Amino acid sequence: MRIGVLSNLRAGQRDSKVRQVVRFLEQYPEVLHVETASDAEVPPALRDFARAGVEILVLNGGDGTIQHAMTHLFGNPANAWRPWIAPVRGGRTNMTALDLGARRNPVRGLAELIADDRAGRLAERLCVRPVLRVELAEGVHYGMFLGFGVLHRAVALVPHLFPEGKARGVFGAGIVTGVLVARAALGGMRGLLSPDKLRVVLDGEAQEPREVLLALVTGLERLFLRMRPFWGTQGAPLHVTLMDGGSYRLAAAAPGILRGRPAPHVRPVNGYLSRNVHEMVVQLDAGVILDGELYDPIPDRVVRISALEGVRFLRA
Repeated sequence: MRIGVLSNLRAGQRDSKVRQVVRFLEQYPEVLHVETASDAEVPPALRDFARAGVEILVLNGGDGTIQHAMTHLFGNPANAWRPWIAPVRGGRTNMTALDLGARRNPVRGLAELIADDRAGRLAERLCVRPVLRVELAEGVHYGMFLGFGVLHRAVALVPHLFPEGKARGVFGAGIVTGVLVARAALGGMRGLLSPDKLRVVLDGEAQEPREVLLALVTGLERLFLRMRPFWGTQGAPLHVTLMDGGSYRLAAAAPGILRGRPAPHVRPVNGYLSRNVHEMVVQLDAGVILDGELYDPIPDRVVRISALEGVRFLRA
């Protein structure tokens, strides 16, 4: 299968793994390779790959790179090109690649992918995941993770708390989120910890208006730091978890929630909800985070999330 590599030169940090992959590809002239320095350069690069018959699209960047590429790939109804997608861990946040089992070293992962392609062993690397179709005031986007509440504020804080480097990625976001949730568990729901007021509809069923500390929706099986904070049993593609401000015994509940094994008191009546759904609609005034990209608060913002199912990914 023909491989094309899209490298986002803005991804990563000063010791960027993106450029390590770029140097590695000099050994493989048969692999099509395009470097982009802005989002505007992505659509023509993808069109070139489609015309060249690329069947495996390697995304050399982070979660934001994947989201921008998939938005251009799936957002055009006239585009029938559907390559297998192979993310490598080249960015600050690589939650999607991590969930797929990608190598920590992207050069090694890409080398193994090329070798398995030549040997006809790609089926062993195949992973199927649903992709989020997210309708916002800013347009329609396709991604893998959407967050509300303290998640949006935690990621916004990271650049102010950590120096330039790897700590600004998953590590920094995980630490700040953990600290904020811990403070909420100890009381004092003010300022950064003030819950967001949400109106939520899950598969057409309107929920009671709620004040939410943390909310997420994803098609991934695990998140950063290997967390799996969802435990719904419904046969639907999107994992949704909501935790209200002032949830009963939050400190005791947190360890089990992070593993997807909630304590007996983690129930909707006590401020916890986890469900698998086909569609989620949220109305709120607060900000939203999609695959690491922050969207500022808008009064009465409406976000509609559905699933594009059966998308083929490859572990790299």
